Amino acid sequence: MALYRSPWEAYPFLCDDSENLCCDFELLTDEIASLIGLLAAKSGEFCTELLRIAELVYHANPTLRTHWSITDDEIDWLYRRTEALADESKAKKLCGRFVLPQGCESACIAHLLRVKAKELVRLIYRHVQQGHCVPSALLDFSNLLSGYFFNLALILNDHCGTAEIDYQSRNY
Repeated sequence: MALYRSPWEAYPFLCDDSENLCCDFELLTDEIASLIGLLAAKSGEFCTELLRIAELVYHANPTLRTHWSITDDEIDWLYRRTEALADESKAKKLCGRFVLPQGCESACIAHLLRVKAKELVRLIYRHVQQGHCVPSALLDFSNLLSGYFFNLALILNDHCGTAEIDYQSRNY
């Protein structure tokens, strides 16, 4: 049976074979960039920085299908921003533990982005396990995104005056 292709298909790779994770990666990075745009709209103080990160995510978007185009300097910038947020969080004693993903709306969006970045890392590992090569910088970048958004969530909650709520696992 022939696969029907709509003349209004939203993206030319949507019908890729289900084993081919390139389109899934591209859709997930598109979702991440879109959520970053939403967060930027709600976080004036971080708007410029967030839009820069969204642009980097879009540069990463075609990597599995084409090539890696984010520079070492750009990854280093994201690392420095992640560390700066972590240092601010530590200095204010905002977190040294597990916390519930809650708080002000912008912090909750940052928590969603943290999880989406983890999904991205998982998808990349699945792609590698299928026998494909990826630049190690792609994994570094994707993991940094998760750390950045976790620390940003803590800072956004602090700026909104929302206290973190400790989470104590019953299993670990």
